[in-house]
Amino acid sequence: MQSRIKGPQHRKTSTPTRLILLTALFFATRAHAQWDIEDTHTTANLRGVYNAGGGAVWASGTNGTVLRSEDGGYLWQTCSIPPDAEKLDFRGIRGFDENTAIVMSSGPGDQSRLYKTTDGCQSWHLLFTNPDKEGFWDAIQFADKLHGFLLGDPVHVAGSEKKRLVFKQTLDGGKTWISWEQKIKELAFGDDVSAFAASNSSLIAQDPFNAVLATGGKSGSTLIFPSNDGIVPCHCAQVPSQQNLNMWWAKESPFPQTETGGIFSIAENEHWIMAVGGDYKQPESAVKTAAHKDRALGALQPAQTPPHGYRSSVAYDPTQKLWITVGPNGTDISTDDGKNWHPLKPSNYDPADADKNWNALSLPFVVGPHGRIGRLRTIANPPK
Repeated sequence: MQSRIKGPQHRKTSTPTRLILLTALFFATRAHAQWDIEDTHTTANLRGVYNAGGGAVWASGTNGTVLRSEDGGYLWQTCSIPPDAEKLDFRGIRGFDENTAIVMSSGPGDQSRLYKTTDGCQSWHLLFTNPDKEGFWDAIQFADKLHGFLLGDPVHVAGSEKKRLVFKQTLDGGKTWISWEQKIKELAFGDDVSAFAASNSSLIAQDPFNAVLATGGKSGSTLIFPSNDGIVPCHCAQVPSQQNLNMWWAKESPFPQTETGGIFSIAENEHWIMAVGGDYKQPESAVKTAAHKDRALGALQPAQTPPHGYRSSVAYDPTQKLWITVGPNGTDISTDDGKNWHPLKPSNYDPADADKNWNALSLPFVVGPHGRIGRLRTIANPPK
């Protein structure tokens, strides 16, 4: 909404003054990228970030890099590298407090691993290594310290003609995992389906026993909703093996049907599920880059005005009541629950590329290549 310039109607305004006022009015109606760029002292490509609250923030990336902040992101500590992880790509991280976190590496076979720290990343211990030589882990999410989910690309399973999407669940903080791909034939999608590890956000842990998975690939994008509400919580050392998993899914998802295209990130609030993506090999293309779905009803609906390029991460900001999505060529926001997206441009006080070169979100933080971390300020004049 434009503000009126008040004053006596008989007062004349000089031409330079009018130009200044018009310029100020123009900039007051634009939404600006409010990312404060922070100094991290690393050049790693960062793809994982998690704001654990209480000032504890964790980030992760290439070459075994893990970063930690205790003061809400003002100062960043470079953590010790987990054992034998110097060449691993840490695509996902889940912090629980300032001392405890689980980090996930993505890579073929045993290059996909989970490590955990309980002493503020002074030391790490190996939790779990991918047992599938052809596997590749994409995302890890936890509902709380005990209950979590793990998503990976399809692998061969004995007795199944098609490869099955990897979906694992832990009830004891990652010590042991139920491998649902070994038990659930509905996870058989074949070679033309994959998940994406761009931002550790192709998976949502809705609560301890319900999740949402997002896929892409040549055969199309899918949202999958696994649930085992009837499971008995386990606080024991050994996870029960006899459990039932109920699954249902919506296959019609308006995203590119290419090997490098599909849904890359999902997020939700109490009413909506938001999905963003595109084709990462066509980062400037705004075709089929976002869709939204009512949590209770219906299929994914494409955005009327999509983000202006491929997007790798999306999140909801409840304080500003808007959705925000990022990617290599920019940042977009939506104030109408994903129907229309508007680019967020740098203000006069921000670096010229403040809106670009981002990978992953955990608000108010965003991370990207070459050690980039930004913190979101209040967005000036978001479109209504």
